[in-house]
This record gives sequence, C-alpha cells and structure tokens, in this order.
Amino acid sequence: MATMATFPDLISLTRDIQHNCDISDARDHGIYTMCTMVLKLRNLYKWEKGLQPWEEPEAADLLDWIEAKENFWATLAGEPFRTLSITRKTFGPYDLEEINGVLRGKKILYGAGFGRSMKTVFFLAEIIERRRTEGCPILVLGKEWAKEMAAPFAMVQDGLIIIRKESLRSFFWDQMMEVRASCRNSIRQALQPYGVFKNGVLDRELFRAALDTVVEQEMNLFIYHEIGEILQTTLDSAALQAIIGHFPGTVFEFVSRAVKDILADTHPRGLLAFIVREQRDSSLGFYLSLLDGLRERLFPEIGAAFQLFSSDRKWAHIEQARTLCWERNQRVAEQIKVISQAIGNDQDEMIVSRFNSRILEPLGLLKPKEA
Repeated sequence: MATMATFPDLISLTRDIQHNCDISDARDHGIYTMCTMVLKLRNLYKWEKGLQPWEEPEAADLLDWIEAKENFWATLAGEPFRTLSITRKTFGPYDLEEINGVLRGKKILYGAGFGRSMKTVFFLAEIIERRRTEGCPILVLGKEWAKEMAAPFAMVQDGLIIIRKESLRSFFWDQMMEVRASCRNSIRQALQPYGVFKNGVLDRELFRAALDTVVEQEMNLFIYHEIGEILQTTLDSAALQAIIGHFPGTVFEFVSRAVKDILADTHPRGLLAFIVREQRDSSLGFYLSLLDGLRERLFPEIGAAFQLFSSDRKWAHIEQARTLCWERNQRVAEQIKVISQAIGNDQDEMIVSRFNSRILEPLGLLKPKEA
C-alpha cells in the first residue's frame, strides 16, 4: 500500500478529492429522505471518526457533528469541483483513465461517476485484491481515504467491477440490525451457517464476530449483480441516463433503476443463476431479505418459489421464478428504452403519458385519478 514515503502526493490528493466529496454532498444531499440521510450521515460520521459499524456515537455528539456538517455545506454552495494534482500534473475530477494511469502500481484506485439522481460519487481507496469472474475484471477495495455520503459499495467503472469492502461491512451490519419482520425466515436461512443465533435469536455479539466472514463469503451477491448489469443490454446505460438526466428523483427514475436491477439479478449469468448453480442457501436468504420496494413488486414469483423451496429443497422452483421474471422484465425494459429514445424530441407531457400507460399502469404503480 502506498504511504507518504512512497507517494508524497497522497495527502494533498486525498484532501482535494475529499473536498470534491464535500461539494457533492453539499449539492445533492437533498435527494435523500430524512431517514435515509440520517443513516448516511451516521455512517459518514463513523468513517470520519474511525468507528466500527457496531460502534454507535453518542446522540448529542452526532447531532452536533451533523449541524456542523450542514453549516460547512452551506459555505460550499456553488463552488466548482477542484482539479487534482499528481506528480506535478493536473487533471480534471472525471479524468479517470489518466489519474488511475498515474496511480497504477501504487495499489490505489480513484473513482468518479454518478449515482442515484445523478449525485456525483468520488472516492480514493486502497486496492486489496484483484479477481476475474465470468470474464469480468474485479477490484476489491479496502481502506478508504476519501468518500462522499452515498458511498456505493458495488459499482461498475469503465467495465471494471468495484467492491468497496468498508462500505459493504457497514451495509451488512445496518441491514441485519434493522431487519424487517417479514424477512425473518429468509434472514434465518441467510445467517444460520454463520452461527450467529443464541436461543433462536440473532445475537449482536456473535454477528459482530462473524461480520467479516459474512462479508467475504457473501461478496459474490454483489459481484454477480454487477456482472448481470454488464451482461444485460436491453436497458442500457444510455437509456437510463436519458431518463435520470431528464426526470431525476422521480418515479420514472426509480422504476427504471429497479427494472435494470432485476434484469441484472435474473440474467442467465447473473446473481440468481449463480445462487442456483452453486446451491447457496445463505445467499438466497440474503437476496430475499434485501429484496424490497419496487424490486419486490417487479419479482412477484420469488415469494411463492421460496415457500416451495423451503418445503421440498428443490432449486428448480427458484430457477423457474428467475426465468419468468427475466422474460417479463425484458419486455418492460424494451418499453422503457423506446420511451427514453423520445426524450428531447417529444414534449415532456407525451413522455410522461407513455410512461404512465405503458409502464406504471401495467405494474399497478399508477395512482387512480380522483373523481
């Protein structure tokens, strides 16, 4: 790993990237609901203070820190992103290929891109492992020197699958500590192999001891999701970006993202195909416990399939559900892509009408008009 002795630009580079992360948060923290933003800020606080996922801050300390953070964001309003300087060369914040070319050999990766509602994502992290799965290159990252509050733990950057292990540890901890009552059966299946139950109840300390094992063993959940995203081409990035760019933060963005996620999960070489092929009970349990909201609506077959599987242990039920879901959402994705191609050419009212009638209404997501 690079140090100040081997890479003297590390401190200034980290400072400038973190400043851009702060600008991103200042600009776009409003995309989150209040509950989501509090969770994001709590995890950002833990990262800044070097706390483990299970270490909770004092409420007063966290509230004071959030107030200070919001006041700091107010000073950044309208400020442009900084350029980045490495070895006396200057780069724009999105010059990924050039920047990582300079960083090559130092076991460091710079990331820049766009997440939900086009929020800018920046990070700088240590490379701890390189893999190749299904022909796709994968980097597993460890220590993070700079990050913004979204901190996606799995992403694709220039055809490269990136797993951010620090963020993934926090995600697993938060999800298991706040599990929905409706997911208790799937959670039990997910965690049973890891010995984290005491007297039939999920034990916080046992799960804490097993967290890194769970993260390592279940990382393929997210790797194969990203592989599915790369391999599915029906709803491509251009179509999704057209929708997000024109209708950010709307039901159109959220439904389109959910369809793209489900296609990734159900692709013949994606996540569920991997789970079925390897017959991974724990991964199936995690998948079901994490399936919520729009993705759950788009995959109605999986609930009944899991009940049948729980009864007779036949993986054919899961495979059949995967195939049906894949085929149906392919048709939905094709409609979304056609609609996206009209953005910028047709009036917005026409685009909205088509999305409502062709996508939302068939999915049961369109609110009935008031009489």
